[in-house]
Amino acid sequence: MTWSILARDGGGRLGVAIASRFFAVGALCVHTRRGVGALSTQALMNPLYGPAGLDLLATGADAAAVVAQLTAADAGQAQRQLHVLPARGPAAAHTGAACVDWCGHQLFDDFSVAGNMLAGAPVLQATADAFIAAAGRPLAERLLAALAAGEAAGGDKRGKQSAALRIHGDEDHAELDLRVDDHTEPVAELQRLYTVSLARFQPFVACLAGRHDPVGELERSRIEARIAAFHAARQLLD
Repeated sequence: MTWSILARDGGGRLGVAIASRFFAVGALCVHTRRGVGALSTQALMNPLYGPAGLDLLATGADAAAVVAQLTAADAGQAQRQLHVLPARGPAAAHTGAACVDWCGHQLFDDFSVAGNMLAGAPVLQATADAFIAAAGRPLAERLLAALAAGEAAGGDKRGKQSAALRIHGDEDHAELDLRVDDHTEPVAELQRLYTVSLARFQPFVACLAGRHDPVGELERSRIEARIAAFHAARQLLD
C-alpha cells in the first residue's frame, strides 16, 4: 500500500520520502536518528521495527543484520516490508512473501527504494531514476522529485491519500518533518509545503539551540540576516 525512498547525502543528512493510499503514512512508517540511519516499515507495517531497528544500528549492527533480526523474531514477517539505510554502509531490505503485488525493493550505494501494492515495477524504477537524475540538488528536493516520478509511473495502485518527507541532519530533532495525512494530491501538496518551508521555517530552524550551540541565535536582527543569507545561497543554487 506504500512506496518509499531512504537516502543519505555527503553532508551526513538522512532523508525519507513516502506516499500511500492510506491515511497518515508518515505517522508510524518512517524512522530516522542522527548519525545512525533511516528505515521504513511498510505493507502490514510493524511500528515496533522503528525504535528497535535504530537501536540495533546504534550498537554497530549492519543493516542486513538489523533486517534479519527484526524479521526473524516476527511471526508476521511474511506480510511485512522493511528497508534500512545506515548512516554508513550498505542498505538492506525485506519484502515478505505475502506482501500484495506489485511489491519489491531495490538497493543502491546511498539510497534504497521499496514498495508494495503498487501499479508495477516501473514505480520503483522511476523513483530511483529520478533521484539519481537530481544529483547536485538538496537531499529534500531529490527525494521529492523521486516521489513525484514514482507517482507519475502509477504509484499505489489503489490511488492517493498521504505522503511525508523527513530530513535528519546533525541534531537530535529532525531538520525538516513534513506530513500530508489526507489529501487528493498528497505528493503535490508535500511539494507545496516544502516550498513554503523555504521562506522562513528552514532558515529559522537553523538558528535554534542545538547540540553545538545550546542557546541558539537570540538577536532578531541576526536571525533576519541569516534568513537573508539562506535565500541568497538558494538563488545561487537555482
